[in-house]
Amino acid sequence: MIGSALAPFLAIGGHEVTKLSRAASPANGANAWWNPATSQINLGGVGDLEAVIHLAGEPLGGRWSPTKKQRIRDSRVNGTRSLSEALIRIPRPPKVLVCASATGFYGSRGDELLDEQSASGSGFLAEVCRAWEAATAPAAEEGFGL
Repeated sequence: MIGSALAPFLAIGGHEVTKLSRAASPANGANAWWNPATSQINLGGVGDLEAVIHLAGEPLGGRWSPTKKQRIRDSRVNGTRSLSEALIRIPRPPKVLVCASATGFYGSRGDELLDEQSASGSGFLAEVCRAWEAATAPAAEEGFGL
């Protein structure tokens, strides 16, 4: 949902926007495609990238059954790791990877004032967010701005 609004905004600002198509296989004919569920990715058709904005993940809406929770975690952690690893392998990797985590990182803390230096909370979403942010390690180790 955020990407649907962000892409036109960036394009209006004069930026060239390339969407990475989510596909089950390369059979759809897209030059650049990604299947976060299987970690298959092809960045061959993207050209030079200044930045990558990664917002993909299983929607949080609905009943959080054990299966749904696993899809939430896997889509964020495995998807982010596979994207980070693919980006460092292209000939001219981007300088920046923007990976949106979530305020769930802080857990439920009542009226406590929280900022970027606040410790992670507890619970399912906090654990997912910690693992999600850690999944950017391949890009961070290569010097990407995060």
